[in-house]
Amino acid sequence: MSTDTPAPTRALNLARTTATAARVLRQLRHDPRTIALMLLVPCLMLFLLRYVYDGSAHVFDNIGASLLGIFPLITMFLVTSIATLRERTSGTLERLLALPLGKGDLIAGYALAFGTLAIIQAALATGLAVWFLGLDVTGSPWLLLLVALLDALLGTALGLFVSAFAASEFQAVQFMPAVIFPQLLLCGLFTPRDAMHPVLEAISDVLPMSYAVDAMNEILRHADMTAAFVRDTAIVAGCALLVLTLGAATLKRRTA
Repeated sequence: MSTDTPAPTRALNLARTTATAARVLRQLRHDPRTIALMLLVPCLMLFLLRYVYDGSAHVFDNIGASLLGIFPLITMFLVTSIATLRERTSGTLERLLALPLGKGDLIAGYALAFGTLAIIQAALATGLAVWFLGLDVTGSPWLLLLVALLDALLGTALGLFVSAFAASEFQAVQFMPAVIFPQLLLCGLFTPRDAMHPVLEAISDVLPMSYAVDAMNEILRHADMTAAFVRDTAIVAGCALLVLTLGAATLKRRTA
């Protein structure tokens, strides 16, 4: 029978955190399919969407900005949950927690590694949408990049968290209908949130993807940074930090 042995609490250590991030990045470098999923699939989806609405450019302008934030969140959720689950099931996580490595160092290292890839992913998707696909936004493209990056980091945090509750990669993928799809339906992409049933609107008010879409819409409609944009991005960033904290709490070493 196995028991949970809590690791001692340690302050974050920059050297340990960066060493963990470097190890994760070295592993990902040898997995080109995962790299392609993270970096190329969001760009491909935006490309297809642009030409699906080739005769209605205004439709692409209306929903393209929102999807620029949603696609990175979804792909980072999938990749992070599966990659972290591999660490758990292979015993790597067990061995790491036996070292003088705090749970905060470990989770911060994972976040730093996947966050680095999220920056590249967000930059590629934003550059493609604005400068090659002609996405017309009133605000600054740099703000689009900021929100896309925060969304990717949120997807990373959610993936790290849910990996603790899956026993296989298939189960990790099964979390998408439970974690991502409800947010996708209620975030305001398909219909304004204030036009939904009051119960659904209330639920959407506590889902982070709703604020990611709202932030993108602020950039779409306003030339300057608005108070609503600052609030929405702060909520997305706060949710990412909260979920990362919960993810650290799920890291437990199991001994026979």
